[in-house]
Amino acid sequence: MNIETVVNSLIQAHGAKATQLLQILNGLQAQFHHIPEDAITLVAEQLRISPAHIVSLIEFYSFLSITPRGDYEILISDSITDRMIGNRDIIDQLCNRLGVEQGVLRDDGRVSINTTSCTGMCDQGPAGLINGLTITQLTSDRIDEIIKLIEASVPLERWPEHLFAVSDNVQQRGLLLENDYTKGDAIRATFERGREKTLDELTSSALRGRGGAGFKTAMKWHFCHESYTTGDTDGDLGLICDSPSNHVTADCDRIVVCNADEGEPGTFKDRLLLTTHAHQLIEGMTVCAAIIGSCKGYIYLRGEYRYLLDALEAMLAERREQNLLGDNILGEQFHFDVEIRLGAGAYICGEESALIESLEGNRGIPRNRPPFPVTNGYLNKPTVVNNVETFVCAAAIAEKGGSWFAQYGTEQSTGSKLLSVSGDCARPGIYEFTFGISVHEILDRCGADLDLLGIQVGGPSGTFITADEFERKIAFEDLATGGSFIIFNSSRNLFDIVQNFTHFFSHESCGFCTPCRVGTTLLTRQFDKIHAGHGSAGDLVELEEIGKIIQAASHCGLGQTAANPILTTLARLPNLYHMQLKQIGFEPGFDLDSSLDTARRLTARDDLDAHLKQREQ
Repeated sequence: MNIETVVNSLIQAHGAKATQLLQILNGLQAQFHHIPEDAITLVAEQLRISPAHIVSLIEFYSFLSITPRGDYEILISDSITDRMIGNRDIIDQLCNRLGVEQGVLRDDGRVSINTTSCTGMCDQGPAGLINGLTITQLTSDRIDEIIKLIEASVPLERWPEHLFAVSDNVQQRGLLLENDYTKGDAIRATFERGREKTLDELTSSALRGRGGAGFKTAMKWHFCHESYTTGDTDGDLGLICDSPSNHVTADCDRIVVCNADEGEPGTFKDRLLLTTHAHQLIEGMTVCAAIIGSCKGYIYLRGEYRYLLDALEAMLAERREQNLLGDNILGEQFHFDVEIRLGAGAYICGEESALIESLEGNRGIPRNRPPFPVTNGYLNKPTVVNNVETFVCAAAIAEKGGSWFAQYGTEQSTGSKLLSVSGDCARPGIYEFTFGISVHEILDRCGADLDLLGIQVGGPSGTFITADEFERKIAFEDLATGGSFIIFNSSRNLFDIVQNFTHFFSHESCGFCTPCRVGTTLLTRQFDKIHAGHGSAGDLVELEEIGKIIQAASHCGLGQTAANPILTTLARLPNLYHMQLKQIGFEPGFDLDSSLDTARRLTARDDLDAHLKQREQ
């Protein structure tokens, strides 16, 4: 299929809207395995945007590329959990047997192999992506099978299904995962109870956002509801009233957004909710729409979960057929529909304002705040952004009531929390616990040996804890987490772990602000020097100072937490850092004389005068 035909088809499918630019580019990448220069020109002309803007998006999102990546683009997850179970061996096997160098397109233009930050499969790795589709449990036998399929040029749609199988891997169910659910119940309860009373139930439940920050959900929805700006004067805003006989009218001046971009390494619990609890998710979004007065919702699906896209689209179509989405939902004068937008490999888009920028067809650069999304969000409209788990909780609360939810957990952290448990334990997977459970009990449930180096709670941006803190509780008032729980036994190298996390943040920095852009680079260089055994006590002091500057001065949460892996481990395991240092006052970060090796080779000189220091005679 020629480029012009593909471009025209994609632009037509996406309504010729500049806000759909990322989706159009995703389509081009899938079709051609890169974005051809001619396609950039055609898209720019038809959408009336500059080619430079398109190129800037391609360079920003890691799953897009201007240069060809081959008919088979293989990306192996390089998260710490994948490294712990041999991802480097997998990469070496693939490169050696396919005759390709990592990061370089094979001479015949058919295959490329590289790494990606995390695929959300930490419980069933080593894992990766082939042309954007997930593959898990990459054993030698599976590698053999994949290599044969590639060399035989078998299209992916004809590959055996077991290669793409992803397990739900639920190890323990609780409040949400055991909830008996009938499609439409939460919406019916909201209609019967009325908007104000449903919002009251949400308030009494004390539900807090499950993304990690823990902002009160009812308060966020209330602020968005109050942010009506189009001049309606009857005070009712066309929303559900206390009487079920009153109807809801569509008000497209507010937007509901589900943040399904769980990119934090070690986090994969939303994968389950998007697979087996997607109806509850949409129900929660619909309840939110009814409360705030919205007719439009978006699910921002992380690019690594592209394999879920078709099933989610089918589920939305099913709900429209059953009158649970679309016009006049359940016979009420309430109109609400949901559209899925696919990300393209940018961790920063998990930050809500960066996500909104991405939804608008831009690079995912976090916005200055205030104003906040609840007043000025998507296309400058009042917007609620919550994550998958939060909306699933909201649907359950709308159906069963706030007091039912609030009886579980702690006073400041009601309900339950889904945890993605991975690393050194017998039973990695997804666990649901009521808030207030101790770390020690979680370790017991998942079969972890207590002889541990430590646990990373909340992913790289969270907190590293050691054995003397295992009685701490999972709760907003103690150990807050978006869901990641990575276990490291005593045989693990602390510096390998911290290096992986630190390089992750440096790679994922959007580059907008200097403290993060420059600071994360300085941090990685300084840490690498210490990790290599060349650090001094002065380097350690400088490392901590750089970390605190990044933490205090960065524009958004990524930069503010980028130094956490270093700062939290340095605070808890200072002896390991000091043991890693050379017993000298100072050692430079690089060897000036060695840096001239390239010049010496080019000039074919290696005499005494070609060195900065005289060699021994």
